[in-house]
Amino acid sequence: MAKLSASSSSSSKAINTAFCSALGLLLLVGLIIGLTTPIGGDAEGGGGGSSPLSNLFARAQCSAPCVPGSEDIMSPKAHGTSEFPVQEDLLWGCDFDLADRICNFNRHYAEYSGYWESTTFLNDVQQSIEDGIPITFYDSGWKGSPLFTAPMDRTWEDFIQESTKHGWPSFRDSEVDWEYARVLPGGEMVSIDGTHLGHNLPDKKGNRYCINLVSIAGQPVSGDSERKLYGVKLDGTDLR
Repeated sequence: MAKLSASSSSSSKAINTAFCSALGLLLLVGLIIGLTTPIGGDAEGGGGGSSPLSNLFARAQCSAPCVPGSEDIMSPKAHGTSEFPVQEDLLWGCDFDLADRICNFNRHYAEYSGYWESTTFLNDVQQSIEDGIPITFYDSGWKGSPLFTAPMDRTWEDFIQESTKHGWPSFRDSEVDWEYARVLPGGEMVSIDGTHLGHNLPDKKGNRYCINLVSIAGQPVSGDSERKLYGVKLDGTDLR
């Protein structure tokens, strides 16, 4: 009787295991079908829609006004992905070493969430906030090119609220200067001079560029002949 009871218990376990495996397989198949089956469609032409999976990948694509870039922008140069280190006189008390590491020797990592709130940024732009005037953010890299002007098509309150919610300054398409900014395959956002800025993380409102403050804390360059960088002009002339 003991042997029979043990045999019966073993059989029950085997049946339960088989049932769970089959159920898991069915759920997996259902998930795959659900993600890859076109939904919706053209109301007039009756054409097929797109699947949730294809929609997910489509969101990461760079479409107008976003300007795509190539990996060549971030190819190795004299100083990481740039020709020179970041500017020494970064705005808002941004840390030089952190900025240089993130801007020039990094493709994936970021300043910690909320770092931008630990700087003097909000205090320093308080007057612009009160007056409702957008400000321009410049590349922390050696050329100091204008990269973003914000807020545009929304209020300062909207900009701050969204940036606070996500942990990093967050910009929209209309706030990007596409003459100097690019989005690479995979969503990485960079400047044309090789500065890593952050990533495009689209949401239901569209493209949202999640950017490191240390990457956009540069001073505008008034002219190559006036800009000193570690004792060297932008034309390479030694000033030391």
